[in-house]
Amino acid sequence: MTLPAASFTRRDLLKAGVATALGATIAAPARAASAANAIVAENAKPGTTDWQLTFVRSASLRSPSIEGYCSHTSVRAGGEIDVFVSTDQPTQVHIDFYRMGYYGGKGGRHLARLGPFAAKPQPLPPVGARRLRECKWERTARVAIPRDWVSGVYLGKLSCAAHRHQSYVIFVVRDDRKADLLFQTSDTTWQAYNKWPDSFSLYDSDPPPKPWGPDTMVSYDRPYGKYPQVVDNILSQGSGSFLLWEFPLCFWLEQHGYDVTYWASLDTHADAAGLARAKCFLSIGHDEYWSVEMYENVKRAIAGGMSVAFLCGNSVHGVVPLHKTNGAGRAGRLLYRQGLFGGPVLGGPNGVAGARHSEWERHGPPEELLVGAQTMNPANGSANWTATNTRHWLFDGTGMKDGDAIPGLVGWEFHGAPGAIPGLEVVAAGEAIKGSGEKTTYAATIYPGPKGNWVFNAATIYWSIGLATPPGFVLPWSHWARPHGADGRVQRITANFLARCGARPARG
Repeated sequence: MTLPAASFTRRDLLKAGVATALGATIAAPARAASAANAIVAENAKPGTTDWQLTFVRSASLRSPSIEGYCSHTSVRAGGEIDVFVSTDQPTQVHIDFYRMGYYGGKGGRHLARLGPFAAKPQPLPPVGARRLRECKWERTARVAIPRDWVSGVYLGKLSCAAHRHQSYVIFVVRDDRKADLLFQTSDTTWQAYNKWPDSFSLYDSDPPPKPWGPDTMVSYDRPYGKYPQVVDNILSQGSGSFLLWEFPLCFWLEQHGYDVTYWASLDTHADAAGLARAKCFLSIGHDEYWSVEMYENVKRAIAGGMSVAFLCGNSVHGVVPLHKTNGAGRAGRLLYRQGLFGGPVLGGPNGVAGARHSEWERHGPPEELLVGAQTMNPANGSANWTATNTRHWLFDGTGMKDGDAIPGLVGWEFHGAPGAIPGLEVVAAGEAIKGSGEKTTYAATIYPGPKGNWVFNAATIYWSIGLATPPGFVLPWSHWARPHGADGRVQRITANFLARCGARPARG
């Protein structure tokens, strides 16, 4: 049955017979799954590898034959989300929704095939003030999120009748339940690096080139282009950076049945109370851009007893505002670089050469006083992750001795220069080398919170790559080096930290 293009509700799903495709989940009344079993129960359902794109055509980083975006980065189950799609010719579009997880090693579960919807070419937005490219496309579909969709990262795979090309839209379904782990997507950083339609990321400027400063603004109201750095994975088109840096952790956590719930960077910014429901907060991969409110909310949560795992590098580095609204009145859809956490120290470990104090509107507090260490200058390079303090409980069961190294795990950006925090210990450290031959240092750290909680800084964007290799995953390379993939030592260190924070796997 053809469904209305403008609106797609739970009632429409049931009337159209989509309940059969969704299985018992969507047809069943909402019920509260126990916190301990929600992820285990979800991952016991049939998985598929069909969430992966098969046919992609990219032109100047975008996918003009079919591409789209969502009205919200994060939505509660029971809420609504609009999907905006553009195609290179009038056609009919289907959207297949998948929740990402483990699912017996398949990596995703198919939840619904919606459509067909009428689609057509939508206008390329003009270049506005501060180089803003903000789409104001006609809505293709409005989707009511069923109340029993489990919190997670969701991909919508776009396909159409006119040709075989595909791409993604991406969003988070969040909830408000208590959980052991709170997984934050690094979507502010996805958007900062998003060049769509060709050269309109925070790192692009009008001539002369000026990759740093507050002059450029970007919008969530546009598709995600192909990721432009250190990993060439065309099959991630439209998914931001989730499949590149964050999916291995999601896959590993759900494989082992950890009690995890998900939300977006905007939620960390806007929902300070929501942090209190988790034992441990997870910052993953490349989580560079935070608002000052995000910093302050997490800092207060640590003071209240929440643990944090910064399984990332170059994180909490650039200050972005998230209070702005777009023309539709939705908060947090526009961002630009206001300054740096700690402020620029020209030529120093937390600075960017050529950045003048007068250019910045607002600096944030020192990142190392939250993370445990700061982004270095040069900010990128590669190294082995070398243990220096294996007497620490983090290393229990790893078999590692001081000086033992995990090959290529440090990259392509990292943390170093530990902060002056009482009780902080360095657990791994060494020299990192940039492709140009410039050298700097990295340092992984851990420090105690005030209530038996802990803050761990793994000090590398690549940490999650040491946990799992999901279907379709592509190893990055940078500065003539790369990590080796899943490693039992990375898995054990991560499990040791989570256990100390009160988060234990439901299965081995």
